[in-house]
Order: sequence, then C-alpha cells, then structure tokens
Amino acid sequence: MKISALALVAAIAVVAAGCGGGKEGSGASAAQGVSPGTPVGKSAADISYQTGRGAAGFPGITVTGSGSARTVPDVSGWSFGVQADADTAAAALKDAGQATRRIVAALRDTGVAKRDIQTEQISLYPRTTDDGRTITGYSASSSVNATVRGISKAGAVVDAAVAAGANQVSGPMLSVSDSKAQYEAAVTAALDDARARAQAIADKAGVRLGAPVAIIEGGGGGYPVPTYTDALRAADIQVEPGTQEISAALTVTYAIS
Repeated sequence: MKISALALVAAIAVVAAGCGGGKEGSGASAAQGVSPGTPVGKSAADISYQTGRGAAGFPGITVTGSGSARTVPDVSGWSFGVQADADTAAAALKDAGQATRRIVAALRDTGVAKRDIQTEQISLYPRTTDDGRTITGYSASSSVNATVRGISKAGAVVDAAVAAGANQVSGPMLSVSDSKAQYEAAVTAALDDARARAQAIADKAGVRLGAPVAIIEGGGGGYPVPTYTDALRAADIQVEPGTQEISAALTVTYAIS
C-alpha cells in the first residue's frame, strides 16, 4: 500500500509539471505573435514573407515594359533564278547550270563576296501534254541568294544579274548589319516604360515603389522588322531602304514597401 501511494503522488507531480510547461509555452507564443500552426524554427514574419511573394519570387509589382528604336537598313538580300527548257532532263539541267554560273560571275563582278552568294534550290520536272500522258520535254530551274552589303549597290547588282540571264528575281529582304546600339536604346526605353507602369500601379495601391529585384528579357530580341521598301522598277532598279524598328521587351519586378 505504501508503494502504491508513493507512485500515485509521483504521477500527480508529473502531470502538474506538464501542465505548467504548456502554459509557459503558450505565453511565449502569444508574446512573439506566432500562431499555433507556425512550423518549428519559423517566425510569423517568415511565413508572411513567403505567402506574399510575387510572380518573380519576390514581394513586389511585376510589369512588362516595351521599347523600340529605329534605324536605316544597310543590307539587302536577293534571290536570282533561271529556268531552262530542253528535250531531255540532262540538257535542261545543263542549260540551267550554265546560266546560273553566268549569274554568279556577274554578281562577283559587281563586288558581291563569295561568302555572300549561296545556292537556294535546283529543281527538275517533266513537261507533258494536256492529258498528262506524254512527256514533251523537261524544265530545270536553279536559284542563288545574294547578300548585298550597302543599299546603294543593290540596283547595279540586280541589273547585272538580269543581264546575265536571271529571269526570276525576288527581294529585297532588308536588314541591319549591326543593331547593337539600337537594341541598347530599345532596352533603355523598355525599362523606362516598365518603371512608369509600375509607378502608376504603386500610386494606385498606396505603396512605395523600390528598386528592380528581377528582370527577364523577352520578345523583340533585336530582330528588325521591315517597315518600308520600294517596288522594283523594270530595268532601272532603285531600292529605298526606309527604316526598320528594333524592339525589346522586359518583364520587371519592383520591390514595394
């Protein structure tokens, strides 16, 4: 009986001690502002920061800004082709090949570099009677692409290719040889646009806009978009370069407070 009584007293003491520890823990949590569900090792501030993060992983305002800069193209791309007809496939290919070599030679004579001349395609197909049952001959075609550096040279290059036998001409595909400076200007404009958009949102929301915490580049990317070309004119070819637009787009997250 004495042993049982001592055990009962010890058990009561343990229970009392446990209850006292729980009350102290509750008081500490209330003082620190931590809710009962807060994970061990994390404060309420930590939880609030995580659940308040924006699209870029930071609390703030995320916007997309765009900008552009205009420049004058200085490179034109052309396609020069020839079609030859003959009674046999071999003869048609031979005639087309010889005409293509004359075109290439004429391009080189006008100053087009060898590295700027590239074969586009070579094709051969039969010509038939109206009912399609009898082959009457063959047609072969061949074309080369030429990159002309310097818009002022384009007219002379086209005239020379046509005089050498080109009976299929297409172009120009205008581009800029070096658009780095224009793209940097477009990026600057995109950042200004993003800042203005974010500031308008911050003013409306009643928060203070801080510095950028994340920037993602996308869209535009410095690829020029043709905006104007002059039509080709018969034997006297004149190419007007007009201007092209270099664009940039940036997704920016700004801190807020």
